[in-house]
Amino acid sequence: MSMGLSTETASDHGNPGFQVLPLSGLMAAEVIGLDLSQPFDEATRDAVHQAFLRYQLLVFRGQKLTKPEQIAFTEQFGALERHTKFNRGMDDFPLLHVVSNLDDEGKPSGTVKSTLWHSDKSFRAEPSMATILHAVTMPPKGGDTMFANMYAAYEALPESEKAFLEGKKVVHSWELSRENIGRVLSEDEKRDAPPNSHPLARIHPETGRTSLFLGMHASHIDGMSFEDGRAKILELEAHATKPEFTFRHSWRMGDLLMWDNRCLLHRADPNFDAATYPRVLHRTCLRGTPTH
Repeated sequence: MSMGLSTETASDHGNPGFQVLPLSGLMAAEVIGLDLSQPFDEATRDAVHQAFLRYQLLVFRGQKLTKPEQIAFTEQFGALERHTKFNRGMDDFPLLHVVSNLDDEGKPSGTVKSTLWHSDKSFRAEPSMATILHAVTMPPKGGDTMFANMYAAYEALPESEKAFLEGKKVVHSWELSRENIGRVLSEDEKRDAPPNSHPLARIHPETGRTSLFLGMHASHIDGMSFEDGRAKILELEAHATKPEFTFRHSWRMGDLLMWDNRCLLHRADPNFDAATYPRVLHRTCLRGTPTH
C-alpha cells in the first residue's frame, strides 16, 4: 500500500529509466521498471544507490535471477561479504547463502531461522553495508520480513538519552548471538568470526545521520558491567522495535529486497506453517566500512 504517497520518476535522481514508489512514510520504496538480470549503466546504478540511501529499503518485484546473476547485481554496489562458515553456500557460490526452512532431505522442517531482530554481519570489523534477499520459493501467505528504522528510533530518544549514548561502544558477538538460540560455536567458528566493538549511536558513513546500532548480535557495552550493559541494549531494542518504527514486507514470488544494514534491523516473521510450506530465499551481502 502506498498510503497516498506519490510515485517519483527516476529523473528526479538524474536518470529517467525507472520509477520509485514510496511504500510508507517511514521507509521502503518499490523500484519499478528495472530488470536486475541485466547490468546497469553508471547513471542507473547511481540513481538506484541514491534511492537506497533515501529509503533504506528497496523492493524490486517480478525478478527471476540465477545465483550468478544475483552475485553480479550485488557486485555493482561494492564488494561481496563472506558468510560465516556455518552459512556459506554449499555449491560453487560460497558468497550466496540459501536462507531456507528445509531439512537435509529438502522437506519443510517446521523451523524458521533469523526471527530475532539483527543487522547482518554486525559482528564484523567492517559490518555489512547492505543485504540483498531474493524470493525463490515462498509459502502461499506469511513468512514476512520485518524491518525497524534505527534512524527514527534514535531521533525519537530524549536528549538526555542521546547524551548518555555519546561515545558508548557496544560489543557485537556472533558467539553470544548463537548461544541465545541454543547453538554453541566450534573453536574454528569463533576464530572465523571474533567479536568487534562499534558505536552504539552510529553515524552513517554516507548520509551523516545517526542511528542506533544493536540487535541480537549486540552483547554488552564497553565500560559498563555486563548485566547493566545487556539491560541497556535490551531496553533500547524494545524502544527501537515499537510499531511506529517498523515496516512489514509481505513477500511475492520474484521479489528482491535490498536494504541498508547500517540503519535498519530486520527479522523473519514465522507467520506461516513452516512444517508444510517451503520458504527459500537467496542472500548476498555487501561489505561495509569500519565504524568510528
